[in-house]
Amino acid sequence: MTTAPDGLTAFHWEVQPKAGALIADLLARVLALSPATRLLAARLLAETGTRLVDWVDHLVIIDDTGLDQRLLAAGFVLRPQSAAPRCYQHDGGLFPDVLLLASGVPAVALLVESVVDFLAAHDREAPIVGGPLSPMRMAVAWSDGAELRVVERHGHPGYHLVELPAEQVLAAQRHLDAFRTRGRDFADDAAGFAHAGELIDRAIADIGVDRACDAFFAAERDYWQRRNRAARIQKARQDALGLGWANHDHHTYRSSRHCFTSMIALFERLGFHCRERFYPGHNAGWGAQVLEQANTGIIIFADVDMSEEEVRRDFSHELFPADSKRPLGTVGLWCGLHGESFLQAGMHHLEATFDFTAVGAQLQQAGIHLMPPFTDYPHLRQCFTTGERWNVLEGRSERLLKAGQITPQQDVQFRTQGAIGSHLEVLERNQGFKGFNQDGVDRIIAGTDPRAQY
Repeated sequence: MTTAPDGLTAFHWEVQPKAGALIADLLARVLALSPATRLLAARLLAETGTRLVDWVDHLVIIDDTGLDQRLLAAGFVLRPQSAAPRCYQHDGGLFPDVLLLASGVPAVALLVESVVDFLAAHDREAPIVGGPLSPMRMAVAWSDGAELRVVERHGHPGYHLVELPAEQVLAAQRHLDAFRTRGRDFADDAAGFAHAGELIDRAIADIGVDRACDAFFAAERDYWQRRNRAARIQKARQDALGLGWANHDHHTYRSSRHCFTSMIALFERLGFHCRERFYPGHNAGWGAQVLEQANTGIIIFADVDMSEEEVRRDFSHELFPADSKRPLGTVGLWCGLHGESFLQAGMHHLEATFDFTAVGAQLQQAGIHLMPPFTDYPHLRQCFTTGERWNVLEGRSERLLKAGQITPQQDVQFRTQGAIGSHLEVLERNQGFKGFNQDGVDRIIAGTDPRAQY
């Protein structure tokens, strides 16, 4: 990664072949010692279309001569960790942590949504370190030459255990409940953002920003999934092995121009920082802000209609100029038909990491069709499932018609046939590539425009 002053060029993500090869080698070392984990890897591919490496939270490796130097040469850095072995992390790519021990048992640790769900799915009775709803829980599912650990995190990136007092445990559950049941449909969008802000502030005051962020996005995935058949089918496949959505890559939100800064402000309140700005090409008509919350590992891709000139402004913090005559692009029309992603509509899509070929074939067999890939590089492969068609809420299409944003024919089509609402995005990343494909994304956004569906 290289950095530069402005948001368009401040992040230039590159493939990390040395780090990718080293992680593959270290993972192979552990798998060679554990027949049970090799069997799990085969089941992951066959039953969920995912690769073992996409679930790895960290590797525990017994140190040998020169390994620390190999890690440093591949771009890893040594992080001080209290109550933990030497921990190497990579800032320039998406790689698991590597913990080096002088002696002991090597291990691969998988990140899952629930340790209990994983143990139950594999009929394992094992001690769990960390109480219910603790910031981190861990268990050794089996050990047959190497350990297979499972880790559950709730905004806790480290390795020291934190036990919460009973009142905080209850508070964590209470705020998760509040996020899952929060009101989303308001006559005035500003009131909806204000209500969400109150819930967020209360959660932060009680359980801290990272735990509040973790709970908020668990609720967001739940809301989106209830409205997306592809998501429900794939989630059931992953739940059968006790995994959940721990393989999420990023959460995509769509916003109208007038609500964009309000949405970003609430995300920043949850601990996100604005990473790269994104514009997919000349006259694309839309752009995005990528945000990251490092302690929860959550990435947001926030879409909004804009011009090429506007992307050079700090559009995440400066209001877009009001212009009732400005034609709606794909993103603005989606919001006009369905509501704000942050409010009524929910996420446009969740993107999760898979073996691209395997999961595509499995989803097709389950009756979930895929759109053509919009990225097909060795280091990055992406496609959408065919969009879920939603009913257009009463009055929304008519308002767009009166504003001159759609034609009478389109008004009839949207009111009688609905419009594309959401997708599941299938992604494969290799060599630790952390970025996005701007040209390909522009093509798929144009291809999902509701006006192009009839």
